[in-house]
Amino acid sequence: MISVCLVDDQNLVRQGIRSLLDLAGDIRVVAECADGAQAVQTIPQVRPDVVLLDLRMPNMSGLEVLQALGGRNELPPTIILTTFDDDQLVLAGLKAGARGYLLKDVSLDQLVEAVRTVAAGGSLVAPMVTQRLLAGVGRIQNQFSSLEQPDPLTERETEILRLLSGGYSNKEIANSLRVAEGTVKNHVSNILSKLGVRDRTRAVLKALELGIV
Repeated sequence: MISVCLVDDQNLVRQGIRSLLDLAGDIRVVAECADGAQAVQTIPQVRPDVVLLDLRMPNMSGLEVLQALGGRNELPPTIILTTFDDDQLVLAGLKAGARGYLLKDVSLDQLVEAVRTVAAGGSLVAPMVTQRLLAGVGRIQNQFSSLEQPDPLTERETEILRLLSGGYSNKEIANSLRVAEGTVKNHVSNILSKLGVRDRTRAVLKALELGIV
């Protein structure tokens, strides 16, 4: 069972998302938060498998939640869920550690699949990023720590990085390449080390910045 925490200042939105997720037999909403400040307190206590996080909230924004929990290494896999198709905000959220981004008009199937993907260790960077965002990556300076001139990736590492950018989990990549999941994990660790980043999402953003994928 995948445990989910909903963070949104609109009660009706939370109720709607909970009702939709209840239709999926393998997902359970274990906590709800009405603002960012409450989320920063609740999420470390509940430790959900996935967080669905609104960006624009009173008291403390979703971006501030990501930064606060990420700074304490208490950020679970998080999907930004918002009505605002804001390129700069999406990039800021991804840089702060979010695994993906969905608009609130997403279908039930897309929402459930996103939760399952992120819970399994995947990300939703490339499928959810608009063409404007991809075009803007080169204009926006990444604020997270990374190597200016990364060590060159092997052909296999580049292949795995491209699959990571497609949101695939380690298990899915292993099945696709017909290798052991442990082998994929080793390659991912090498990719992160060579790019000088700390997680998969930042690896994809760095790869986009460098034109690798």
